[in-house]
Amino acid sequence: MSPTHAVQEPPEATTKRVWYRSPMYAIVIVGICNFTAPGLWWAMNSIGGGGQASPVSLKPKPLTGAANPTQFLVNAANALTCSIMVLTAFLGSTVLNLVGVNWALFLGGVGFSPYLAGLYTNNKYGTGWLVLFGAATCGISAGLFWAIEAAVALAYPEPYRIGLSLGIWMSFRVAGQIVGGAINLGVNASRGEAGAINPKVYLVFIALQAAGAFVSFLLPKPHTIQRRDGKKVKLYNGRTAWDEVKGTARVFFTKEILLLVPFFFQGVFPDSYVNTYMASYFTVRVRALGSFVAAWASVLLGNLVGGFLDVKRIPLKTRARAAFLWIVVTAGAWWTWVIVLEANFPSKKAIDWTSPLFGRTFAVYVLISANFQASFVYTFFVCKAISKTHENETRIVGLLRSVQSASFAVAYGTSSVKSFAHLGSASLNFALWGVALLPTWLVVRRIGVDLNGPNDEVEAADVEGVEDAEAQVVQLPKSGAVVASEDEKKKN
Repeated sequence: MSPTHAVQEPPEATTKRVWYRSPMYAIVIVGICNFTAPGLWWAMNSIGGGGQASPVSLKPKPLTGAANPTQFLVNAANALTCSIMVLTAFLGSTVLNLVGVNWALFLGGVGFSPYLAGLYTNNKYGTGWLVLFGAATCGISAGLFWAIEAAVALAYPEPYRIGLSLGIWMSFRVAGQIVGGAINLGVNASRGEAGAINPKVYLVFIALQAAGAFVSFLLPKPHTIQRRDGKKVKLYNGRTAWDEVKGTARVFFTKEILLLVPFFFQGVFPDSYVNTYMASYFTVRVRALGSFVAAWASVLLGNLVGGFLDVKRIPLKTRARAAFLWIVVTAGAWWTWVIVLEANFPSKKAIDWTSPLFGRTFAVYVLISANFQASFVYTFFVCKAISKTHENETRIVGLLRSVQSASFAVAYGTSSVKSFAHLGSASLNFALWGVALLPTWLVVRRIGVDLNGPNDEVEAADVEGVEDAEAQVVQLPKSGAVVASEDEKKKN
């Protein structure tokens, strides 16, 4: 469909740069939305088993006065959530074009809180149906949220600050773990035994998630963003919903995406395993500590990787290859470590931080979690690099999120099978890591050669950013009409 164009009056020749229209402000807003929605979802999962006494939700013989729930309810609920997300993430760019970025992000955040409400009632009263209902509403929203926030994170920043922006944005995801871990550590520090998380923690998280969806309306609209390189943000394409669905499907079958599917899939597969590992083998206070420490390690490593990817004095192809090799080599080492542990786990009792086994069993959880964050940041960097147009950039992140959702669904589904949840799951993660190496390398080796991101943002043409953002002004045409898509105007 050809968009209808309208002629508007030209803006002022120069416009003073303001902080609330900067790409970094937009990244912070998206980050806050991430913190209150998926961030707190990750926080509860990182505690282990959704904060329950074990990944079975609660065992048939109640540990904290709750009734008898379904075995492995939390992992099954997460599998349901992620199965629905496969479709909603795929439709992310379509919804974005239909309702605009603010409403799309709002719709993506509003469905998270019913899931935590279900965990609360399950923890306190033993009811299970609300967990599954909340998992369904979360799946409808979360897939959309994942696709939209990623589209903003790639489209708004200048290309020479993409690593910094990705690192900051992804830090908000684990900020949920930091807050959740701190709360739980304070509440449960004296509990050196297995058990469920204090129900009061859920109430705090539910309130934050319910309020957080409205933060999406603070996100600047694409046409108002003032980038340092003077380029306009391109987020909408004015296509019909059906045309966008077909366009997204075509992108999926390109050579680069098909080669990257194993990397996309294996990158998030460890999540269910590490959470089940933590819930199965450690006391409540160690689970809280693990959530807190692993989050800080993730923030540190994710931002280090993002910062390295922005170092302009190192050629782009060198950065892409070095970061990839470092991430996959360390991941292989950590999976080898955990498989050796799982083959003959050294304790049948819940491990506390006073145990001599604490160091070698706890450290691998932190290392895998931090590598997970680094891989996340790097994956979005790769998506930016292989996007030859802004239109495809939005579609690629939707496809990435759809594949990741499928990975989560399979991972949580397999982790809900008790006999497979430990050694079997760790071994499967290691196998997926190995399968992804070669096809991913075939794409990574082209970054900085013939894959450089959208055509109008080729890194070789970038100029150094102006250090003092407050002093810079954006140069605009002094004469002539500004042409804008009527479809985009309606969404803005």
